[in-house]
Amino acid sequence: MTVTEDSPVLIAGGGIGGLAAALALTRQGFKVKVLEQAPVIGEIGAGIQLGPNAFHAFDALGVGEKTRSRAVYTDYMVMHDAIDEYQVGLIPTGEAFRQRFGNPYAVIHRMDVHTALLEGAQETGQVEILTSARLTHIEQDANQVTVFDQHGNAHSGQALIGADGVKSVVREKFVNDPARVTGHVVYRAVVDKKDFPENLQWNAASIWVGPNCHLVHYPLRGGEKYNVVVTFHSRETEEWGVRDGSKEEVQSYFEGICPKARQLIDLPKSWRRWATADREPIAQWSFGRATLLGDAAHPTTQYMAQGACMAIEDAVTLGEALRVHDNDLAKAFDLYQRARVARTARIVLSGREMGRIYHAKGVERLVRNDLWRGRSPERFYDAVEWLYGWNVSNCLSAASH
Repeated sequence: MTVTEDSPVLIAGGGIGGLAAALALTRQGFKVKVLEQAPVIGEIGAGIQLGPNAFHAFDALGVGEKTRSRAVYTDYMVMHDAIDEYQVGLIPTGEAFRQRFGNPYAVIHRMDVHTALLEGAQETGQVEILTSARLTHIEQDANQVTVFDQHGNAHSGQALIGADGVKSVVREKFVNDPARVTGHVVYRAVVDKKDFPENLQWNAASIWVGPNCHLVHYPLRGGEKYNVVVTFHSRETEEWGVRDGSKEEVQSYFEGICPKARQLIDLPKSWRRWATADREPIAQWSFGRATLLGDAAHPTTQYMAQGACMAIEDAVTLGEALRVHDNDLAKAFDLYQRARVARTARIVLSGREMGRIYHAKGVERLVRNDLWRGRSPERFYDAVEWLYGWNVSNCLSAASH
């Protein structure tokens, strides 16, 4: 399996993971064809958080400056109890944090990350993007992969990267495992600064944790807008999906929340509603000439704020695996998988545990509020070293164990 000049690598999905993969592949000399099922290339959603690990990955893909110019750099991360306003924990993300991890902590609109990656991909001249191309069937042999879209068109390439998100067609073909619907519902909205409470206009990634619920807010787009996210345990039987939300539903779930945090629920004029799910981590992502990447490989809940970061890390690691193995796809896919499985599974499992900690009630809530009492910034940094200490030079190290 070596590169043939005229045969592209196919990527299912033109989201953050797919475009990051496209950039990583072009840097190794591949031509890329991205198949996106939506009629236009773009991102839905609102804000996301970017740890230092994400910036290391952006730099490796050549879009570090594009991303930095669109991000808002926070001074700290902070957790408050949503019932009594007690400050559970605070992690400064200023100069000492940057020194420790080599990059900042930031918040950004999903669309701005997507735009940076899209611009980078287009500038290579090696990435073809097709929209309205939803995969319906996949075939492969010893020499190539062929995928068919809903119009019956065949697309052939030397490999297939399944970066087609949480409802991945590529994963369904090779793994076909069920989603684990959490019953947790996430409402997201973006609010103009002029409408956002002054007493919450902090330059921070802020979370209010409550019984069976939590609320998140942080600035976006130079502080001109604020991201608002609220999560609750649904009374209904949920199915994995996204739709418009109702103000009445969201307001019915936050009894007992302190007035300061409750302001967040009353702000948005419109909400988008996500019923969340993840999947059990799997040890095999690669199947012949196909491999999985991003949410297709390791869909996770939002509690670690690392979904997009993991997809971008995946892309960089895949690129490094190709570099190490001189673009031998079979060897590279194996190395990539071994380097990523444990780390991404840790994110999935930690996300579940973090959801429990955030939503604690009764005595568990008291234990949570005592967890980080008196902890110094350095001890917080030690605790997140495994997460934020990732970079290109160590990205393959897990594969050697």
